[in-house]
This record gives sequence, C-alpha cells and structure tokens, in this order.
Amino acid sequence: MDLNTVFTNTRTGSHSRTVVSRTDFQRDFDRLIFSSSFRRLQNKTQVFPLPGSVFVHNRLTHSLEVSSVGRSLGTLAGEFIAEKFRSDLHAESVDFYLHNLSNVVASACLCHDIGNPAFGHSGEDAIASYFGKNESDLKEKFSEKEWADLINFEGNANAIRVLTHQQNGKDFGGTQLTFTTLASIAKYPCEAVAKKKGHLNRKKFGFFQNEKAVFQDIAKAVGLIEESSEPLVYKRNPFVWLVEAADDICYNIIDMEDAHRLGIVSTSDCESLFYQLVRSENTDMKRVDEKLHQIKDKNERISYLRAKVINSLINKATDLYQFHFTEIMDGSLNKAILDIYRDDSPALQEIERFSIDKIYGHKAVVEIENAGYNVMYELLDHFIQPVLKPKEQRKGYDKKALQLMPSQFHYEDGTDYQKVLGILDFVSGMTDNFATDLYRKIKGIEIGMTM
Repeated sequence: MDLNTVFTNTRTGSHSRTVVSRTDFQRDFDRLIFSSSFRRLQNKTQVFPLPGSVFVHNRLTHSLEVSSVGRSLGTLAGEFIAEKFRSDLHAESVDFYLHNLSNVVASACLCHDIGNPAFGHSGEDAIASYFGKNESDLKEKFSEKEWADLINFEGNANAIRVLTHQQNGKDFGGTQLTFTTLASIAKYPCEAVAKKKGHLNRKKFGFFQNEKAVFQDIAKAVGLIEESSEPLVYKRNPFVWLVEAADDICYNIIDMEDAHRLGIVSTSDCESLFYQLVRSENTDMKRVDEKLHQIKDKNERISYLRAKVINSLINKATDLYQFHFTEIMDGSLNKAILDIYRDDSPALQEIERFSIDKIYGHKAVVEIENAGYNVMYELLDHFIQPVLKPKEQRKGYDKKALQLMPSQFHYEDGTDYQKVLGILDFVSGMTDNFATDLYRKIKGIEIGMTM
C-alpha cells in the first residue's frame, strides 16, 4: 500500500466538493454525531443491563470514549508517519497525517459499533442462529453467499450496510462518509464465505453481498491489497489497526470500572489490577502514589488509575504500531496490536482473566444475554416468515405483522435476500427498550395503546 493513496476524501453518495470551514474528515465526525443510527446507541447494551440504579456504559458512551482514545492514537501515528516518511509523501499527504488522520480514526471509532444490534453479542447470536435453526425451510431461498451472510450475521458487516445503504425514501449513499473512514472500520475486509480461522483479516466478515460492490469501490479508492478475488478478500487498511486498538483498550478497562461501580468487583481488586498495569509501564511511580494518597473517594481513585492505564496503553499501542508498521503496510501482520502487547504483559493478562471470571459470567450479564437472545429471535420469527410469503399467499396476520415496520424497511420488489435484509435493518437497529416493548406487545404480554 502507498501512504499517498491509502486515504481519499471521496465519499458515498454525492461526490461533489462543498466549501466549508471543516475538512472532509471533520465532516464525517459531525455527520455521525447527528445521525439517528448513532443516537440509538445510547440505549443499546454494552455489557451490563440498562438502565440500572448506577450509571454504566452503553454503546454510545463506549463509542465516544473509544473515539477519544482513537483521536490520540491517530495524532501520534500521524506525527510518526509524517516525520519518518516525509521524503516519500506529497505535500497534501503530510498535511493529512499531521492534521486529519486523527479525525479519521476518531470518526471510525465513533461508528465502529453502529451495526451492532440490541443486547450486545447475544443479539448477533440470535440473528445468526435464527437462520441456522430454520435452515430446512429457508436455505433454498438464497444463494450460497447470501446464506453465508445470514447464518454468520456480523455487526461489523452490518455497520457498512447501515452507513452506506440507501433505505426506501432516503438519500443516496447512506450517511455519506468518506471512503477513508469506512475503510478504517473494516476489521475483516472479506465476504462471509471467506471466513477462516487463524487469519485476522478473515476471522469474521466485513460486508454483505448486497454491499459488495460498494465495498469494492471503497477498497479501490484507498488502495486495499486484494488477497483473493474468489472469494473476495482484502488486506486491512493501515488505519484499522488504530481503531481496533482504541476499542480494545477501552473495553478491557472500562468494563472493569463499571463492574466496580456496581459492586461486582471490589475496590481493592480493581485498584490492584490497574495499579499493577500502570507500574509495569512506568518506571517512576512516585507521582502516582502521591496522587493516590491525596484521593480518598474510592470511585475517584479508580477513575484516576483508569486514566493512567489508558494513557499507558495508548503509548504502548503507538510504540507497537510503529514497530510493526512495515508489516501493517504490506498486510502481513496477523495479530491485533493489543494482543501483541498482552502476550508480554502479565498485568493485562490478569485483567482479562479477572474480567472473564468475575464480569462477563456475572448473573446479571448472563440474564440480559439470555433475555436479549429470546427477544431478538422471536422478533425475527414474527417478521421473516410473513415477508418471505408471496403477497397473494399472505394471511391477515401476516399483513398485520408487516404493517408494524416503517416503510423504509420494505423491499417488496426485491429478492428474498433483500426483503430479509430489510427485516434485519429494522430489528438490528432497535434499541434494547424498543425491542423489549415490541416483543411484549406482539406476544400479548402487554396490551394497550401507546404512542
């Protein structure tokens, strides 16, 4: 890949330039902030049930924090690239790396979870397993590649659809982001049939068949290396590693802080885990110890240590990005940056082990995962069966079911695959509360008029 051509200000939809006070990449950030799909993240589960008596992170607050970390990583990486490769860069490229790479990474971080359904990963599992459990009735209606999309439903691929797809009655090009920002969220730039264990860029998949042509446009515009044409597989854009690192840094640390506020993790355990990681990356701990001595409030002590941990991880991720930059550019690196660090960091390994043991297996988390799975599964069953019936064969209850969907999700003139994607657009876009309320109503658990 060429550092002069791995970015572009070309965007989906209207390609005409607009003279404004913001750069094209700052406009990406602002478009996301004001988009309804981003706003809905405020009521989507991150880890713990929402809402609760204690405020914990949801998908929106998580995305904002990832974006903040991503901006720092983008700034540091941009300065490194501009300095080390200045002789190879065009003048506009130097300007991009010094002043706009941070905006690209921040924007990509902002929308990295925008395709995730309600109830966290259990929502993804419910969608994928719905098709797997109904394979005998449904598989024959789709091509091999379309079926692979459905039984492997993936929030990363759905993000590309959410951001680029033109819904009925809406503007062309979706959110109309630059191809650079879109390429920066493509952790798995391949189609579903290309999934392959042991290959980081193929661990999951990054676009549905319906958005394949759009993704090819993105790949061409930013010069992604094509690993295979059939099935279609690309190497990652170099900015993806920064977005991924920002996400990994935040969820490893912030989930622990949330668990502490909820009383799931003791102050002594949380403080010890954070302190050990900070100490492993800082030779002079005198200032940290003095600060902790001054702070008496337990939540404030954890917040201070959390900030120190994130700063340490940003610096370490930047060092590793620079060290492995040649492999990142030629597409040969096959391990996420924070995974590389974790292998040599007993402190981070202990945080991850503790999180799996005490947080992700906690009763409240498991309960919401089970409930969310059932809600999403039943909603899909309510809509998919009717939409796949020919119009003339639909009964009254089939028609009533489809009337619950807004018009932008109806693709009656499309293929069965496109009709089902419309259902997935509707269901995956729901917030936790909306999905739960609709489930209760269609099951007759709650009856009555609400607006």
